[in-house]
Parts: sequence; structure tokens; C-alpha cells
Amino acid sequence: MKQLIITILVCFSFSISQSLKKVRPETVGISSDRLNRIDSVIEKNMDNNEIVCAVTMVARKGKLVHYKAFGKADVEQNKILNKDDIFRIYSMTKPITTVAAIILYEEGFFQLHDPVHWYLPELKDVKVYAKNESDKWVYEKPERHMTIRDLMTHTSGLTYGLFGNTPVDSMYLAEKLFTNCESNTQFYNKLVQLPLVFHPGERWLYGVNTDILGYLVETISGLPLNEFFKERIFTPLEMKDTDFYVPPEKFNRFIVNYQWDADGKRTIADHPSSSSYKYQPDCLSGGGGLVSTPMDYMRFCQMMLNGGELDNQRLLSPKSVEIMTTNHLDDAQKPTDGVTLGNGATFGLGFRITTDVGQSQELGSVGTYGWGGLATTMFFIDPVEELIGIVMTQKFPTDFRIRHDFKRTVYQAIIQSYD
Repeated sequence: MKQLIITILVCFSFSISQSLKKVRPETVGISSDRLNRIDSVIEKNMDNNEIVCAVTMVARKGKLVHYKAFGKADVEQNKILNKDDIFRIYSMTKPITTVAAIILYEEGFFQLHDPVHWYLPELKDVKVYAKNESDKWVYEKPERHMTIRDLMTHTSGLTYGLFGNTPVDSMYLAEKLFTNCESNTQFYNKLVQLPLVFHPGERWLYGVNTDILGYLVETISGLPLNEFFKERIFTPLEMKDTDFYVPPEKFNRFIVNYQWDADGKRTIADHPSSSSYKYQPDCLSGGGGLVSTPMDYMRFCQMMLNGGELDNQRLLSPKSVEIMTTNHLDDAQKPTDGVTLGNGATFGLGFRITTDVGQSQELGSVGTYGWGGLATTMFFIDPVEELIGIVMTQKFPTDFRIRHDFKRTVYQAIIQSYD
């Protein structure tokens, strides 16, 4: 019996140690020489004063083939960036919140087509903005109720106020939803006083959907979002540095966020010494509130690529991962202005998905999914090639070209395709 227990423990330890183990790229069909072009891409951007730092990661078939840190965490203090430094990931929070909601869906708490107001009653009476008539805004009743899937797919009619110029966007900005927010409940109570931009299901619009989804997770589970994340996602996946704030013992690893103006001048957008991330926030934004490390986020991505499991910790069924990464939009719903999905792409539950490689004009595979963050962070997961790529820097405004350059450089390093 003792020998059996020892054998089980040895096997379990071996399985843990094999997760995201660093290997020679050639063992999983990737060229080391070609992969080194990532270094050139990042260093060129630093030389051109486009960024001051980055961490880049690539994994294939569950093995790490590239993991490097470049540049300075704090230019003014000449502080070198380390691979385990902590980044503001902003909207890369959204996939995590959606996974949290799908965990509850699997446990039978709701159906995707359930009206949101069954769980958040105040949304039942929300109206849709119709027109401005004689300086009086006219509202109308929604053609159908907002569903939980609408929140997950950004088709609810909610907006951000930041990326559009409709009267409703102006209302959002005037209401200052994210300013002096005392709780997720207060945020929600202010939001339900505002109209929708369009009827639920009419089209895709990037908005505060995932913040409301996070509040739904809190309401159904009875736990604050940070506690639910920790208990159901972060602890099982050993995401030890992901949270809504940076605790004092980790603060030396929290890096500066920089901003570039139209003339290329760099200034500090958020310094750790004065950052709001020094403290546990009152509002736990499911749409953009987390900080994390590249390795933590890689573990989340590998769980998704594995069909909902990592290191014997299962968060989701493979069928749930499948429905999350399946197209949920028709052509009429796809956006043409504001924040768009790009050509050859659609949206699932919490993820952008590639549907046509030719139309996307990028190297990749049909079915690749991912998302990015406001401060120029990005991840993609390719189930066909069993490939994950992550790039993190801290730059306002979002530099899409760096993200595209990184993705291209990862794919061109493949010398054995599984497609």
C-alpha cells in the first residue's frame, strides 16, 4: 500500500512538472532561428521608442518554447523588466469573467438564453434610445429582453461611452460610471438608469457587458468577484499573481504604464507609486480590472486549449470551451465602426474568433481565438496548431501594430504545421 501511494505521488508530481515545461522549439515543430525574430521585432520597437519593454511567450503542445523579458520596467529609475513582473491587463479580464459565468452555467444556475432581468430585476424596464425630437429624447421598449448570452457576446445594446458618438455614449460619459464607484452594486444601479443604444441582439457593440456579467456572477454565487475568481479559477490554476490590486509584498514587481502622444512623446500614464492598483478597489470590474503576469495568463490559456483542464484541475467541460469559441454572430450583427472585430473574424462567448484566414490578412488558423488589453497586451490560442502566444507591454494608446507583428512572427516560426 505504501509503495502504491509513493507511485501515485510520483506520477502526480511528474504530471505537474510537465505542464508548460521549457523545451527546444524543434521538438514541437518550431524553428529556433525563426523564433528569434521575436527578439528583433521587440528590440526594433524599443529602438524606435515605440515601447520601453515587453514580455513575450509562446507555447506549443503544452510546452514553452519562448519566454523572454525585454527593456525597462521603469525607464526613469533604470529598472530592468523581469519575466514575472506584474502588468495591467485591462480587457484581458473579460475572458476570465466569462469563464467564471460559464462555470455557473455548467452548474445549472442559468441558461444562456435566460433574460438577464430574471437575476438582475432592474434591467427589466431598461428602454432603448429611439431619437431626439424637439430637444426631447424619445425611448422605446426593447423588442426582446436582454439575455445572458447577449452580455457574453456584446450584443445587449450596452456601450462604453468611450468609442462611439451616439447620444447614449454622451449619457455614459456624463454619468461617469467608472468614477468614484463605491461598489459593483452602485455601478449597476447607475447603469440601469441609462438607455440602450439598440435593441438586444441587433448587433455587436463593445461595451460594459462583461462588467454586468461579473455582477451577475456575484449575485448568483453570493461571493464578491475577487473571491469567486480566487476560489474557482486562480487557485486551481495556480495563477498566484492575478488580482484586482497589487499587494505590498509584490509591489516591487508592478511596472510603469506609459503613454505616447501623437508626436511620439512619452509620458507616464500610471506610476506604481501613485497607482489606484495599490489598493483593493471598491468596484471589481469584470470588464477590465485585473493585473496579472504573462505566466499566470499562459496557465489560463493552456487550460482553455486543453479543453477546460490544467494539471488535473478541471474548470470546464470541453463542450463548454467549444461553445465559447464558436461563432455566435451573424453578418448583420458585426460592427462596422467604433471598436470592430476586423475582417475574417467573429465573436464567441468572451473571445474574438478567426473565421477566414485570407480575409483576416494575417497568418493563423480558422478557429484561433483571443483578445487584448488597453495597454497593448494580447493573447491568442490556436487549437489547430496547439499554439498559444502572449505579448505584454504597458503602452497607451493601444498599439495594434505591435500585437500584429508579434502574432506574425510567432506563426512564421512554425516549420511543422498540424493543419
